[in-house]
Amino acid sequence: MKFTEEHEWLKADGDVITVGITEHAAVQLGDVVFVELPDTGRDCDAGDAVAVVESVKAASDIFAPVTGEIVEVNQALVDNPGLVNEDAMGAWFFKVKVADPAVIDGFMDEDAYKALIG
Repeated sequence: MKFTEEHEWLKADGDVITVGITEHAAVQLGDVVFVELPDTGRDCDAGDAVAVVESVKAASDIFAPVTGEIVEVNQALVDNPGLVNEDAMGAWFFKVKVADPAVIDGFMDEDAYKALIG
């Protein structure tokens, strides 16, 4: 598992990267009340805002950490946004198919992320 400075976690399975938000991000947001996910088939560039998560405190964009195509979204989060608070590290948002799966190697490992949020 890898992490971004935007508090997202990434998990690669071949050329598909699953994206969610970290436990730290979920705690900072508070109770999540709404999730908007991208359309499958959408092309995205790294850094594009592709999803939205709203809590009782704030709304935040979820960014595509990599360039690729959205191939799957987690509809369960739309139906039950509280899943993000119950299990942030298991409640993935979307999956991106990438041209080069090695792109994930450029992200932080768990120790580096822990140092970031220190």
